[in-house]
Amino acid sequence: MKSLFTTSALLAFLTSSSVLAANLTIPMSFEYLALDGAEVETSMFSHQSDLALTNGVHKIAVRYHDVIDDSFSDSQSFVKSTPLIVTLTVDGDHQYLLQPADGDIIKNPKAFAKKPQISIKRQDNAAVTYNVEQTNFTENSFITSLFNNKNQHDIETLSASATGDGSQPIQALAVKSDIESATMSATVPAAVPAAVPAAVPAATAQKPTPAQAEQMLQYWWLQADDKTRKEFMGWAIKQL
Repeated sequence: MKSLFTTSALLAFLTSSSVLAANLTIPMSFEYLALDGAEVETSMFSHQSDLALTNGVHKIAVRYHDVIDDSFSDSQSFVKSTPLIVTLTVDGDHQYLLQPADGDIIKNPKAFAKKPQISIKRQDNAAVTYNVEQTNFTENSFITSLFNNKNQHDIETLSASATGDGSQPIQALAVKSDIESATMSATVPAAVPAAVPAAVPAATAQKPTPAQAEQMLQYWWLQADDKTRKEFMGWAIKQL
């Protein structure tokens, strides 16, 4: 009886150990885009900071994405880098942490977005095997791309392709942007929304991609006052 109990306990332990996973944590100023060829489902209302990883080599697409104060006005703007492809070798049930190479505080967000330097450390301070490559995937400002998104590829799709097994072509060079740098500002002059046609013919109307819709929500959220934000949050919660 004792032998049977010991064997059962050992099997339970081995089974539970086999499903243990490592964990990668990113700061609030970063976002996951894709993991091993699949897009990472995220919510614009809550930040996903943790990603479970099994043993082996993983390709993870992340990007720097933050809100900064505009130095020329009282408004805020978005700053984004192009996606970074992190190739990480996981060799156990460890806690990994991705962070800016110079520490938690980014002194110049716009310069950092153009060429982000990151590091990955383990909680136990052991050596980590990883590599980081910055892509040239860019995206148009949402106002422009809303009505002219033919043959456009969203960042999530491109990132999923770039983190796959190589069977899917990476179409980074085919994507064109109306901005020259990797930093994308979502600050739009007040006159711009008024310039958007009030009614778009059904034949030419283009449904925004999830990324474009998120950018629109983020832009109008920054323009709203506290009262409007609270009312919107109340409405949004009811839609969940």
